[in-house]
Amino acid sequence: MSYCVNCGVELDATASFCPLCHTPVLNPGQPVDEHAPKPFPTQRGEVAPASKRELALLITAMLASVAVCCGVLNLFLNQQRPWSLYVIGAAVMLWIWFVPPLLARGMHLLLRLLLDVAAVAIYVFLISVDLDGRSWFCGLALPIILWGGAILLLLGLVLRVYRRSVLTSVTILIGSVGVLLFGVEFFLDRWLSGSWEPSWSVVVLAVCAGLTIPLLVIRRVPSLREEVRRRFHL
Repeated sequence: MSYCVNCGVELDATASFCPLCHTPVLNPGQPVDEHAPKPFPTQRGEVAPASKRELALLITAMLASVAVCCGVLNLFLNQQRPWSLYVIGAAVMLWIWFVPPLLARGMHLLLRLLLDVAAVAIYVFLISVDLDGRSWFCGLALPIILWGGAILLLLGLVLRVYRRSVLTSVTILIGSVGVLLFGVEFFLDRWLSGSWEPSWSVVVLAVCAGLTIPLLVIRRVPSLREEVRRRFHL
């Protein structure tokens, strides 16, 4: 058995150079065996990448089969209530969430968020059809969905700029939660009573502000920022 003269690693009889440091093997007492099989593959093999189109077709077929099966069952079971709309709406929402971004390379953030918000709106609309609640869909659900989509769009654009800073991302997320809930209470009050009387959302917004302000101070002071990063391994 031969050993590398440079790093000392044990060499196979078929090795013409050290696999660790690539030092040539020169051993007159044991020539290199060129006929024995190598102890490791000599050709580099790569796993073929999965086809995105085939994966999209698979997801589409799975969701479509579930939606069709539930729709057919609904025709024979409890025809008075279209319960299959919940499953069909969920299938449509999941398809919009996964298939278009999978097929479209480099989809713009704005277009992707618009598709996601549209998927949620379609799902809630189908629920409102079953519950005879098109009025609350247009007056309450749709404004909340659009408000949440606007917050997500702004959040995505800001996080793309500050994506390298974990501390900044946490600060923006906390502030976004407060703004989102503040808008939710506004739409709820307008729908239920026709007037806006802020109550619990102000408390949530104050708590979020109380958490955001110290984080902003920490981010502005280099010594505090480095101390937080060191202690929390950020």
